Amino acid sequence: MEETQENILFQLTDELIEKAKVLISNNDDTSLKVFLNEFHYADIAEILDELSFDEAIYIIKLLDSETTSDVLTELDEDVREKILGNLSAKEIAEEVEELDTDDAADIIAELPEERQEAVISQIEDQEHKAEIQELLTYDDDTAGGLMAKELVKVYGTWTVAGCIRRIRGQAKDVNRVHSIYVVSKDEKLIGRLSLKDLITAKSEEKIADISKSNVDWVNVNDDAEDVAKVMAKYDLEAIPVVDDEQTLLGRITIDDIVDVLKEEAEKDYQLAAGITQDVDSDDSIIELTRARLPWLFLGLLGGIGAFIIMYYFEKKLPEEAIILFLFTPLIAAMAGNVGVQSSAIIVQGLANDDVKGSINSRLIKEMFLATLNGLILSIFLFLFVFVWKQEFNLALAISISLVVVIIVAGLIGTFVPLFLDKRGIDPAIATGPFITTSNDIFGIVIYLMIAKLILGI
Repeated sequence: MEETQENILFQLTDELIEKAKVLISNNDDTSLKVFLNEFHYADIAEILDELSFDEAIYIIKLLDSETTSDVLTELDEDVREKILGNLSAKEIAEEVEELDTDDAADIIAELPEERQEAVISQIEDQEHKAEIQELLTYDDDTAGGLMAKELVKVYGTWTVAGCIRRIRGQAKDVNRVHSIYVVSKDEKLIGRLSLKDLITAKSEEKIADISKSNVDWVNVNDDAEDVAKVMAKYDLEAIPVVDDEQTLLGRITIDDIVDVLKEEAEKDYQLAAGITQDVDSDDSIIELTRARLPWLFLGLLGGIGAFIIMYYFEKKLPEEAIILFLFTPLIAAMAGNVGVQSSAIIVQGLANDDVKGSINSRLIKEMFLATLNGLILSIFLFLFVFVWKQEFNLALAISISLVVVIIVAGLIGTFVPLFLDKRGIDPAIATGPFITTSNDIFGIVIYLMIAKLILGI
C-alpha cells in the first residue's frame, strides 16, 4: 500500500534547509510557498529554527497569518522573541487573532509590558481581546494560566433540538470539541454532555435530563502540576476550569498538559544534574556558569571535607593499613550510586503521585533492599580482597563497610527527597550532586571507622 506524506515522520535534512535558503535568496515566493505548503506548521517552525534571522523573518512575512500564527507557537523561545521584536504591533496582533486565546496570551506575555499594551490595542475582535486580557491576569503556573476560553457550553434548560442549533455556532471557534459542558442560568458548571447522548436523544428532551452530573473540574488557581496529575490519573483529553463559585471560565486541553510535563521533566533533569536555573545549550557562558557553579562549589566543599577526614585517619593508621585508602574511591562511588538510585526512584514516584504511605514504611523497605544488594556485592568484594591479600580481617573490614555504607546511602537517598517534598521543596534537587556529595562523605567516615574498629588500629 502506498504510504502518504502524513505517515512519514518529518526529517530535517541539510538538503531541505539548503533548498529553503536558495528559494529565499532568489526571492522565489511562489515556489517557496509551494515548498512550505507540504509541511505541518510544527515542521516549518523546525525549519525556521535552522535559518538565519533574516531568512526566518522573510518566511514569516510571506506566509498567511493563519499559518504563521501556528508556526510562532512552535518556535524556540529565543527565535520567537527575536522575530516578534522585528514585527510591528499590528502585525503581531494579526497573528494572535488567528490563535486560540491561551496561545495568544502566551505569546503576548513574552513581550515587554509596553509592547503588550500596543499589541492588545491593535486586536480588532473585542471579545477575543477581552478574553486574552483576562488570561494575562493569571499566574503562568496555574490552571488559569493554562486554560483557553474557547469551549462548547449549553444550558440545562435547552431542548436537544435547540442545543444542536446553538452548538453549530459555538463549534466554529473551537478547533477540537473534546466535551460539551452544561451550565446553569448563572453560568455554574453542573454537568457534561456526550455527543453520543446528544445525537441519540429525542428532539424535545431537555439537556438536563440527558447530561451527566459527575464532571471532573479544576479550580482556576490550582497549580499546573496538580492539573497535570488529575488529567493523567483520569485519562482526560480536556478538563473544565471553574472559579470559587463554580462558574465555568474555560478549559484545559491535553496539548497544554504535555507542555507542562515536558517543562517539569526538563527542570527536574537539570536539578538532578546540579543545574539550579532553567537554561539551555544556547544560553550565554555567564548564564550557564551561574546555573552550574553553586552545585559544583558544593562538590568542591564535599571533596575538601573528604580530604580532611582521610587526612585525619591517615595520621592514626599504621603503615601496613594504608592499603585501606586504595578502596576509598570504590566505597565513595558505591555510596553515591546507591544514593542516587534510591532518590531517583522516590522522586519519580513523587512526580507521578505514586508514593503513598508513611516515610517510615519507605525507609524500612529501602533498608531491606539495600541490605540485600549490599550483601551480594560485599561477598564478591570479600572474595576479591581475600584472594588478593590473603588477610581475612582486612577483607572482612572492607566488605562489612560496603554493606553498611550501601544501607546508609539507600536510607539517605530515600529520606532526603521525601523530607524536601514535605517541606515544599522540589525533591528533584536530591537526585544530583547533593546526594552524591553527602553520601561520599558519610561513606568515607563509616568505612574508615569500621575498618579501624575491626582491624584494631
